[in-house]
Amino acid sequence: MSEPVLVVDRLDAFYGDFQALFGVSAELRAGEVLAVIGANGAGKSTLLKTIAGLMPTRADAVRFDGAPIGALAAHKVVARGIALVPEGRRLFPSLSVEENLLVGGQLRRPGAWSLARVYELFPVLAERRHTPATALSGGQQQMVAIGRALMSNPSLLLCDEISLGLAPTIVRDIYACVPRIVGEGTAMVMVEQDIGQALAAAKFVICLQEGRVALTGVAAQVSRADIAAAYFGV
Repeated sequence: MSEPVLVVDRLDAFYGDFQALFGVSAELRAGEVLAVIGANGAGKSTLLKTIAGLMPTRADAVRFDGAPIGALAAHKVVARGIALVPEGRRLFPSLSVEENLLVGGQLRRPGAWSLARVYELFPVLAERRHTPATALSGGQQQMVAIGRALMSNPSLLLCDEISLGLAPTIVRDIYACVPRIVGEGTAMVMVEQDIGQALAAAKFVICLQEGRVALTGVAAQVSRADIAAAYFGV
């Protein structure tokens, strides 16, 4: 079995004096998808932010390709090969679709993803490449956010609530692209409220409850009763 690309080891995270995560552990190999589920305020987005370098933790709490990165700044984490699709998309409103995508490629990391490949993945973006990104529908904006992250050719893609506020048909279209993304060998951690979509797309799942891991397992083997118990702490 190959070595994990990501190891999260007893990770703690704080907002000032408030502790948001308590001893969270997980690991992921190339081409695998980990779903992170849990109620609002459980610490899901905090976990992604900490992996992405937006929140500090001890250096060896996050290891990527065998190297400790928990204490690295976000720009150094991106350069190592980790990209975040943030909740709310965070597109640049003054830039077109194509300009937003090109921002993601500024590091010029080698890899399979290019502007042409992103347009192949999301053909509607090619049609609207010169449109201001924030003039698109919510689903199309989410495609831009994912495409921008892929333009950095990450080995690990972190997706925070990619289905939030989107119509079910759009959510299905976006999730249909996940196999093509991980098929390139990219590992993915997805925070998701839509548990059905998350379990269908992921190999592994962890459920956070008040900052702690309440459940971990193979997605296909976790029952709804197990999830309900972990989700609500009963």
